[in-house]
Amino acid sequence: MKRYLFCAAIIIAMFGCNSEKKDYASSENAMVLSDTVASIDTTSTAKIIKTADMRFRVKDVQKTKEQLSATIKAQGGTIAEFSIESSIQESDKVKYSVDSLKEITSYRKEGFLIAKIPSEKLDDFTNTVAKMAVFVDHQAMKMDDQSITYLANKLKVQNRVDAMNTINKTATRKGKNVETSLYIKDDYVDKKIENMTIDNRVKFSTITLNFYQDNTVNTLIVGNDNLYDYRPGFFQRLGLNIIDGWVYFKEFLLGLSRLWAIIALGFLIFFGVRYWIRKGSSRRI
Repeated sequence: MKRYLFCAAIIIAMFGCNSEKKDYASSENAMVLSDTVASIDTTSTAKIIKTADMRFRVKDVQKTKEQLSATIKAQGGTIAEFSIESSIQESDKVKYSVDSLKEITSYRKEGFLIAKIPSEKLDDFTNTVAKMAVFVDHQAMKMDDQSITYLANKLKVQNRVDAMNTINKTATRKGKNVETSLYIKDDYVDKKIENMTIDNRVKFSTITLNFYQDNTVNTLIVGNDNLYDYRPGFFQRLGLNIIDGWVYFKEFLLGLSRLWAIIALGFLIFFGVRYWIRKGSSRRI
């Protein structure tokens, strides 16, 4: 009897250890997920995303770009994209000397810049940019409240944590549970990254700047690419043409000399027909 009781006690102890291990594993997973959720920003402040854009005229596009870069850096922002482009409006070339021309070009230079500015400094930055401009064509700012989306993502993340805890408590080695667990984890990561993106866009506002300067006229001395101007003078060309004419005349005579038989036959036919016509006329008389 004692042996049976001893065996039963051992079996109960083994099941108790297994259940403790499963509870410990599930509780450990729950703690990890809870810590991850705690790492998400839980502040109740509004999630306002600010974007702005400006178009303005300046005296010099290149100098303005340098000033903008220094101002953005001083305010803790960064430049995401920029470009400077010059488009030719009109171009002409006039004769400057025998072998050179003066190239006159009218062009328009425009600049494009996208920057990330700390949201609390956006108004000050736009005011600074307006002072750099000669004339402001357009200025606008948009505020997008993402508070509801942010809260929805947080609630969905919590739902996924609860779902993961439930799966861990009833974990089996079946493939469906593994696939479901991976899907929930991936969706959990997506929602977390989406909220991190919202936080970053709330912290740093995006501003798009388009600036241009008045049409600029530039002159440059370039080589003469008109080949006609490089030809010899009139009298030199006249002498050369006379020589060329004599050469062509000689070639013409040489060509006729090759056709002497045809020419002789033509003369014979001409005089024969003429003689025949005259003889016929004399008979009639």
